[in-house]
Amino acid sequence: MTTFLIVFFSVFFLVFSAITLWWTMHAWRTPEMLAATRFPEPDGGHELTFSLLVPARHEEAVLEQTVENLFRSTHANFEVIIIVGHDDPGTAAVARRLAERHRDRVIVVTDTNEHKNKPRALNTALPYCRGDVVGVFDAEDQVHPKLLEHVDHAFRSTGADVVQGGVQLVNLHSSWYSLHNCLEYYFWFRSRLHLHARHRFIPLGGNTIFVRTELLQRANGWDGTCLAEDCDLGVRLSARGAKVVVAYDPALVTREETPSSLLGLIKQRTRWNQGFLQVYRKGEWRKLSTFGQRLLARYTLTQPFVQALSGVAVPVGIAVALFGNVSALVAMLSFVPLAPMLSNLAFQAIALRDFGIQYGIRIRFRDYVRLFVGAFPYMLVLAVAALRAAIREYTGRKNWELTRHVGAHLVQQPARADT
Repeated sequence: MTTFLIVFFSVFFLVFSAITLWWTMHAWRTPEMLAATRFPEPDGGHELTFSLLVPARHEEAVLEQTVENLFRSTHANFEVIIIVGHDDPGTAAVARRLAERHRDRVIVVTDTNEHKNKPRALNTALPYCRGDVVGVFDAEDQVHPKLLEHVDHAFRSTGADVVQGGVQLVNLHSSWYSLHNCLEYYFWFRSRLHLHARHRFIPLGGNTIFVRTELLQRANGWDGTCLAEDCDLGVRLSARGAKVVVAYDPALVTREETPSSLLGLIKQRTRWNQGFLQVYRKGEWRKLSTFGQRLLARYTLTQPFVQALSGVAVPVGIAVALFGNVSALVAMLSFVPLAPMLSNLAFQAIALRDFGIQYGIRIRFRDYVRLFVGAFPYMLVLAVAALRAAIREYTGRKNWELTRHVGAHLVQQPARADT
């Protein structure tokens, strides 16, 4: 029985690791594919109007700078709707100050829901949206001034229903895990989401999402009970046949920070993983039109299970192979999944150098050391979060664990995009 389990899990993780590596490399397969991930050059037209939603809960430390940064936008036609909780006087005071300063452009909406979370806050603001397109930003986001111009042109030139812009963590040196966290975002938004868009099934990212207002209203906004409301919205719109355009340009990404503590990271990933499991259980993905889309959806939404399993099975399998009473062939098979894992790590090292070039961050020798030494501990952290998510979903615990922001990513951005 032990031999069977070792062989089974070895083959399982080999396939999973190989698929993950192939998908991670999607945008880098050819120079043409990488170039196609960027926004098309805008034509200077400001034909669409935007309603930019900024949900803010206990975000008085970062909200004002985020909103003032939005008003550096070179696009002429947008409004900012700040959503604050009725029980959050500190953030509400900042929001009111901003509304007084920008009377014709800022609306403050109060979320009176007893149980607070991001999707309920967004739904509270949806009736107030007057723009052609609804955009979502988080309260700590650093948004490039020319982003809206590029999004406007992307909608008009492609006929898109949804435009997903890039989001990037940039505080690479804040902690041992921040390096891995930054690279995860780099691969997800620069490569993986483009693969999903190509197959017309996409779990949308948490912000820098732009949706035509009429379509969003027909879809009844966000699911107020889901812990991954962005993923849920993407799945529902994909099932409706919506056209989603994804664009990642290092000069235009929305900059964010990694969670400020390891516990914060685990809670954040727990929420996302549990949200994916909720979306899977809801079954909207079954309405996708092709078998390939449904297979991709099932694989994507059940990844928390695989992550949780890997955190238990991989170290146990290695220990059994090294110290257990198994044949040499079985012991060798137990190490087979390490091949794509090591290949993935080598690719991350190359990407780390590229990340430093793209964002003007000096990559030091010790950063490469942190990449290799921290790879397995980081995998265990993600596995703990995934296992915690599965337990919470099984036991029915669905409270929203808020991520604390300290502004570690806030740097001066260039006024113009190098595109």
